[in-house]
Amino acid sequence: MQFILPLIVLFLVFLWFQNIPTSTQNSEPKRPIKIQIKDTSAIEKIRIAGSLAANVLEMITPYVREGTSTLELENICHDYIVNVQKSLPSLLNRFGFPKSICTSVNHTVCSGIPNERKLKSGDILSIFVAISKDGYNGHTSKMFLVGNCSLQAKRLVRITQECLYKAISTVKPGATLGDIGAIVQQHAETNRLSVVREYCGYGIGTDYHEESLQILNYGTAGTGITLKPGMTFTITPMLNIGKRYTQILPNQFTVITKDHSLSAQWMHTVLVTESGPEILTKRLEETVTY
Repeated sequence: MQFILPLIVLFLVFLWFQNIPTSTQNSEPKRPIKIQIKDTSAIEKIRIAGSLAANVLEMITPYVREGTSTLELENICHDYIVNVQKSLPSLLNRFGFPKSICTSVNHTVCSGIPNERKLKSGDILSIFVAISKDGYNGHTSKMFLVGNCSLQAKRLVRITQECLYKAISTVKPGATLGDIGAIVQQHAETNRLSVVREYCGYGIGTDYHEESLQILNYGTAGTGITLKPGMTFTITPMLNIGKRYTQILPNQFTVITKDHSLSAQWMHTVLVTESGPEILTKRLEETVTY
């Protein structure tokens, strides 16, 4: 018994220290989030980089067919970016990523590494392109249907693109990031598709990713950061036919669906203007207007 009382006292002292207000432990104030508003010169450079990224997807489209490997697509894109566009594939060697584009097939959500695997009929493929020109970035991705795809696969690809366009339609001064996420989530879940939550869009400019802006694909309308003219960011819905859960492969880059269900993603780089959105990576095939 003589040892119990001291132990109780020590325990109470320990609890007291654990409940000291955090302000007395760390008085350093939190830094406010600094959102980058681009000037006219920066916007024009991002517009150029975005146009180049879109052009890569236009160029590679005829090569996406049965029997072509994703490594062949990589080699064609790399050569085009470097030798024709005189630009930099900003994905290459980023954190050790070994290629210039991402090729995500079927149940790969994102960051698929091009390899010798040949495309076959029924595959769905996302190609992600990241261009750097004169120090500014433009990012975009497009889904491809290879050969005879199932109705389920076609539906997934179509609805994911619809989510992208619906999200872009919300972009205007005074809107919020929550508006973007909410409309993606609503359209996806209404159509019985799940939203990947671990990965999202981001601010873009001289930085590959601007940490100040994260454009989630789920959320509540009217919440989050308010949009202002001069903001530039990517919107990239990622939807699965099955459950939303993902896992990273041992290569530490490639993300797949945990249940191996099909996944799709589309991406555009978008500018907030006084009158609404401007798609900086719009392809010639796209007729959408705002």
